[in-house]
Amino acid sequence: MMHGFLSYSLIFLSTLSSIAVAEDWPQFLGPQRNGISKETNLLNQFPEDGPKVVWRSPVGVGMSGISVVGETVFTLAQNDQYQYVIAIDSKTGDHRWRSPLAPAYENTMGDGPRSTPAIDEGNVFAVSGEGILGCFSATDGGKKWSVDPVQEFGGKPAEYGVACSPILTSEHVIITVGLPKATVAAFDRSSGKIAWTAGTGNAAGYSSPTLLSLHDQVQLVVFHGQGVFGLDPKTGKELWSYPYITDYHCNIATPIAVDGNVLISAGENHGTALLNVPAKSGGEINEIWTSFGNRSIFRNEWQTSILLDGYLYGFDNIGSAGPVTNLACVEAKTGKLIWQKKRFGKGNLIAADGKLWCSTMDGELVIVAATPEKFQELGRASLIGETRQAPSLSQGRLYLRDGAEMVCVDVKK
Repeated sequence: MMHGFLSYSLIFLSTLSSIAVAEDWPQFLGPQRNGISKETNLLNQFPEDGPKVVWRSPVGVGMSGISVVGETVFTLAQNDQYQYVIAIDSKTGDHRWRSPLAPAYENTMGDGPRSTPAIDEGNVFAVSGEGILGCFSATDGGKKWSVDPVQEFGGKPAEYGVACSPILTSEHVIITVGLPKATVAAFDRSSGKIAWTAGTGNAAGYSSPTLLSLHDQVQLVVFHGQGVFGLDPKTGKELWSYPYITDYHCNIATPIAVDGNVLISAGENHGTALLNVPAKSGGEINEIWTSFGNRSIFRNEWQTSILLDGYLYGFDNIGSAGPVTNLACVEAKTGKLIWQKKRFGKGNLIAADGKLWCSTMDGELVIVAATPEKFQELGRASLIGETRQAPSLSQGRLYLRDGAEMVCVDVKK
């Protein structure tokens, strides 16, 4: 198990130091919360009969992503009674334990939990569809504590359910709550007691907070339902804010750091902005480039794009939640469109070993070369039912799930 993977120093120093070929995927968007794995020696194309399926395992209803630490896979799902935190053996697909987090959750946009659990130092931190936050033992699923921020701070959950995945610091577990008196809340990791809150009057949106290295310091960057702001992760003090209004508060993608600047993007004809943000309160925010409206070249609907060697790879959604979605490569520092695969389809993606590993809503896994030279599809295989989740990757095994089961495939050469 990776010890203290979310301490401030390790998050950013690890990008500069050597990392083992095989690594954990302990939270939403992976080790560095950017969708990138350092694993190598992975398939360049699938065998004729498709990738090797190691196992399939029933999990239940839900849209949560998958976290992997050591030989255990974690996700959230529900049955008719409860939303559960589930632990699965990564080698066999056998269920090790499941623990109830909250009552079953129903929503017109899909039932069940949406959040991806975060695992660290033997603890699993998870958020239910209505926003209940709980801490569990990673070993046996024993509940250590749980809190209900919606009840504590007043208000109601986001209209389409709470999709925010928790992020950990050495002291706190932090989530976007979007309540009248608290946009963001930090809780003590050991007790669940409230540590600080930040922001008022902002809807939660559906994005997950992240820690970014900006101006030689770590900032907590939160893309909430009505804009984005930077906070001191220890105290919650606001450093800067930038309004970004979208229909139904559908800011979903997680912000990305680009050369010390902050990139945000939203679908449904909204678009993308690269922002130069201040290091302390009172400073100005400058737009380095923007691409807004129905002619925008980059509109991430619910997918966080991947930044590799100065280029962004991601999904560009056309129209108001429309069915047309392109896959695109954009020069990050300028916003210049490099290539575009039109009508690639809705999906999600991560990156590893010089390749993009894309999951489509139809349940396919597609390998695309991660190069600005041109779009090049390397392989495609149908694996599961409808999904919006990106794959998770650990120790040469790739994981996907839909609203019924999880599949593990071997993607090592």
